[in-house]
Amino acid sequence: MSGAWVYILKCADDSYYTGLTRTQLPETREDQHNNGMDPSAYTYSRRPVKLAHAEYFELVTDAIAAERQIKGWSRAKKEALAASDWNKLRGLSKRHGNK
Repeated sequence: MSGAWVYILKCADDSYYTGLTRTQLPETREDQHNNGMDPSAYTYSRRPVKLAHAEYFELVTDAIAAERQIKGWSRAKKEALAASDWNKLRGLSKRHGNK
């Protein structure tokens, strides 16, 4: 595997966690988060988590850029992405400051 996966987990407290993995499948990372191996991790106290979205990028640099972008998104945009609702995502992505 030369690229990387960007994934979104929905947490038990209804929040979202966005992560990246280069060496494992997103389902494996979901299991690891649910096993709670790192008490300092965001998801540790928000278990169980469920995989909401995963996307593979051929280039690690593209995956890193996508992860950073998604982390900055609103909850509504993350939910639209997870639902593959491209029209809603496009509407939420429009800038509202300029007329």
